[in-house]
Amino acid sequence: MATALEQRAKEAFVDDEYELAVELYVKAIEHDPSNAQLFADRSQANIKLHNYTEAVADASKAIELDPSMAKAYLRKGTACMKLEEYQIAKAALEKGASLAQNDSRFTKLIKECDEHIIEEIGVLERPSVPHPEHQKSLEQTCPESDASHQATEAATIQPKYRHSYYQKPDEVVVTIFAKGVPASNVVVEFGEQILSVSINVPGESPYQFQPRLFGKIVPDKCRYEVLSTKVEIRLAKADETNWTSLEYSRAPPVPQKINKPSGVGSVRPSYPSSKARGTDWDKLEAQVKKEEKEEKLDGDAALNKFFRDIYQSADEDMRRAMSKSFVESNGTVLSTNWKEVGAKKVEGSPPDGMELKKWEY
Repeated sequence: MATALEQRAKEAFVDDEYELAVELYVKAIEHDPSNAQLFADRSQANIKLHNYTEAVADASKAIELDPSMAKAYLRKGTACMKLEEYQIAKAALEKGASLAQNDSRFTKLIKECDEHIIEEIGVLERPSVPHPEHQKSLEQTCPESDASHQATEAATIQPKYRHSYYQKPDEVVVTIFAKGVPASNVVVEFGEQILSVSINVPGESPYQFQPRLFGKIVPDKCRYEVLSTKVEIRLAKADETNWTSLEYSRAPPVPQKINKPSGVGSVRPSYPSSKARGTDWDKLEAQVKKEEKEEKLDGDAALNKFFRDIYQSADEDMRRAMSKSFVESNGTVLSTNWKEVGAKKVEGSPPDGMELKKWEY
């Protein structure tokens, strides 16, 4: 049944009947919800209908089901560009380009993203290159044949990490329970109404969480922290409305304004509970942070926390210097002096007795 519906949907798309194509893909997905190809094709039909947010959601689902599908990254990048989410678009296109190296469409769109990003921030940025570890992870997930591609589609996809969220009047706190993951393996990006989380641990399948959010956020005010047991993400709401869910729904939402107490500090926000006595989330959050602060770490965990603390307390130039030196030196140099590293490429400096080798693509 799903195959017949897919064929009819493709025929409708060729005949420029995009609305009919979307309807047929919806029915086909109901019969085969783990087929990444269906989501990628419906994404393309939604792009034709200018339904760009739906197109991003479909492309993200296709990537979740099959991280090696290059055209899903192309669909996501194209739709995000239409939504003026150029940073997320560029990241998706770069991943797709690493999977389809001879496809000039990726190169052209990445160049367009760079131009828009320069216009937005007013600073000429060096085009980003996928980190060798990320590149290696993507290469490991690329299928060798159509048979392996079909096997990936047929497998039952289970989320690698579970997540939860709660909200305050001005922010939503999302928690991804990923224990013992190094901060360098976590990439979080914020769009106007999109959250993108990628966790790539060498030797393990990549984790992607890319929902379209219930409401709009302020990307510049959003932040995240990688802790020993979880990744905590704080989304700054664009307006103080109550989110009835974390992810966007096709049903028209009716946001309710959150009533704030008239007296400053007189009443703390309360949260619904099925128990007679509600949970004081602020108190719980403070307790968790206290435990994490007092937690004694050693080895890589202690080192990661040390560098994270430096980064969080640094100014913009120090952060730029740390990011640039770490990436260009392949993780062997970490400098906080922007005047020193900003004007030249940072060469790798391996520890004594070790040899630095470059990745070959």
